[in-house]
Amino acid sequence: MHQYVFYQPCLGCQHRALTSHATRPPRLHSRLSASSPQTQAALRTAAPRPKKDKSPGDWFFTQRGQQDWVNAMEIKQNTDIPELLRELGIKYDPDRLAEALKSRRGQVRSRAVQITATVGAFVARILKDYATGSVQANMRKRAVQLRELLTKLGPSFVKVGQALSSRPDLLPKPYLEVLSDLQDRLQPFPTDQAMAVIEEELQASIGDVFSQLSAQPVAAASLGQVYKGILRSTGESVAVKVQRPGIGDHIAVDMLLLRRLMAVIDKNQTIISQPLVPLVDEFAMRLFGELDYIQEGHSCEKFAKLYAHVPRIRAPGIHWSATASKVLCMEWIDGVKLTDKPKMDAAGLDIIDFVDIGIECTLRQLLEHGYFHADPHPGNLLATTSGDLVYLDFGMMSEAPQGARYAIIAHVVHLVNRDYQAMCRDYYKLEFMDPSVDTSPIAPALAEFFDDALGASVSQLNFRAIVDGLGNVLFQYPFRVPAYYALILRSLTVLEGLALSADREYKLLGRAYPYMARRLLTDPAPQLRASFEELVLDEGGGLRWNRLENLMEESSKSVDYNPSQLWLLADWLVGESGRAVRKPLCHELVRLLDTLVADDVRRNIVQRTGNQWWAERLVPILPGDREMLPRARMLQNTLRQQLDTSPPQSQRIKGGGVTQPEGARHLVDGLQSSLQAAMPRFQELMNQPGAAEIRAELTRGLVERSIARAVRLVFNQNQATPQVQGGAVQAQGVLPAGTVPSGQRQPASQQLKRAGQILQGTLPLGVASSVQ
Repeated sequence: MHQYVFYQPCLGCQHRALTSHATRPPRLHSRLSASSPQTQAALRTAAPRPKKDKSPGDWFFTQRGQQDWVNAMEIKQNTDIPELLRELGIKYDPDRLAEALKSRRGQVRSRAVQITATVGAFVARILKDYATGSVQANMRKRAVQLRELLTKLGPSFVKVGQALSSRPDLLPKPYLEVLSDLQDRLQPFPTDQAMAVIEEELQASIGDVFSQLSAQPVAAASLGQVYKGILRSTGESVAVKVQRPGIGDHIAVDMLLLRRLMAVIDKNQTIISQPLVPLVDEFAMRLFGELDYIQEGHSCEKFAKLYAHVPRIRAPGIHWSATASKVLCMEWIDGVKLTDKPKMDAAGLDIIDFVDIGIECTLRQLLEHGYFHADPHPGNLLATTSGDLVYLDFGMMSEAPQGARYAIIAHVVHLVNRDYQAMCRDYYKLEFMDPSVDTSPIAPALAEFFDDALGASVSQLNFRAIVDGLGNVLFQYPFRVPAYYALILRSLTVLEGLALSADREYKLLGRAYPYMARRLLTDPAPQLRASFEELVLDEGGGLRWNRLENLMEESSKSVDYNPSQLWLLADWLVGESGRAVRKPLCHELVRLLDTLVADDVRRNIVQRTGNQWWAERLVPILPGDREMLPRARMLQNTLRQQLDTSPPQSQRIKGGGVTQPEGARHLVDGLQSSLQAAMPRFQELMNQPGAAEIRAELTRGLVERSIARAVRLVFNQNQATPQVQGGAVQAQGVLPAGTVPSGQRQPASQQLKRAGQILQGTLPLGVASSVQ
């Protein structure tokens, strides 16, 4: 339970006093730099001294260290810097930043000495490892040292380490694993400083804007902290995010120095295959963008607008009247962090359920609009008792190019097909490789990893295992992983980690597949239709029916699956662009329909004669029938459910001739009529050019299957002669002892003629008449 405070006039001065019950400590002036040296000294004196057993770098994370840092920054405050930082978050210009910091040479030099000494000692250890051949043996130890180093250097470098944790093209696996645990260690800054920032930014007193505000922050991080309050104008509960004083200036100095350091490394190292300065510039732009809370508010609203249609996804509303560059006022949403398992259990909330929602939402962000939340760590995700997954903190957003979105789906399809050469070509579209680089030598390395990893199926593979294994490949070759891709890998890895904490058998790729399946089935984009063809057609152009079935089944598990979306696939199939899939699909449909009808006739024969032998002799079983029958029955049940009636049966034929095409046409026409009656939109499909081609293929295919059965029937006449008693027929020697009647054996031709008379009218497509 948080304590609430409110502001009221202070009789002793023109400023406001913070009042909480009986205590009334004096407020700082609205500009911290205006505080007197005596006040600053008093604050430094009152702050607790760091313990002697701590290392010198730990002072930064103490209350005193924070106060000293703020005071130092505010004394050197440049009024041009805040506006520059906002502009750098939109368009980063390192030259402008360097020019703006020329007036702070002393501060820059002091920080440069600290960074150089700290980083230099670490680099010396790495060089020693290379000289002694102990790089692999000491790698995890060095990774831990790097994590500690970045933590001590402050929030800018903590952010750098977190970004590096998702860059398998820059660091080997042990470093990625260790840096993934990198967390902010900054203590909350004093509340009176936060109130000063609010008043300065909003140009109003606290009491004019909020009727209540918590005495202590409810959450804190490196860039700012959050208070809970009540908005005076509306009475709504709000979350008020306040930026840490001086943090922008500190980041500006660090980014300037980091860029200079990387420039030196680029000139002198050959280990990393790509220049580091462009990466620093891109990272700096994102970091400066996080400092502009107005931009964060707009990002939150854009996110909410783009993904409002996604079931159970929610983002807080923004109260613009109480928002400024360093203050963000948002709707307060009660929820439970996904990492708080006891509270999740107490509220009856399932972590896995919310992670599944988060995975599908992440895929939508990446693959639909390309605008995605780039920092979904556990603290930025809340579960509500109403079942919504709430996204918080929109300071770091990213966008994936249109071409890359389709290339990612194509890459997954190539992975399923184990087409490693195609995967290598995907790296051009994904911008992993310069087009001038030949990627074909990478295929054996991909095959070596994935052939072993994909022992079962892609859906059973742990996502982290893919990231780690692929990371080893990326580190060995000259890859340049785009920032958006690294961020999405990090997002999915975080979500899988949350799920694994609740279920060690959780498989992220298996949960992600329904969304991918739905996109492949229903998205009319030509790029995705090409991926669909690659997935469902084999190398010879035949249909992989099991994959099509799997797509249908998995897509139905997507959170907003709508069967009507499949009309988009049907439109494509009867159109010009669906020609490649139409013929193999018709071939499979013919096999299904013929197998289904033939099995129905056999059942009819058994009902009339009580003899399975005659049923299989008169309606011969073709190769593949037994395997196809379960699939055919599933299709029949699906049609029953969709049409609310039984599908059309085969025509009973009494004429002569081996085949009767009219029977096949009758079956196809009956099926079409049933579909048109149940689905008016089906008539629209029948007017498409490909519809006539489908009708012709189905009719011809059914006739060909009928001929195949008739030919097999003729050859079967030379097999063992059955014995007949009444209407029952059995093969000689098949009936149990004592059940074979001692009747006169009849010639095969007479037996078949007799069978034809008995079964007349029960065989499909002219087969009955062929045995007379």
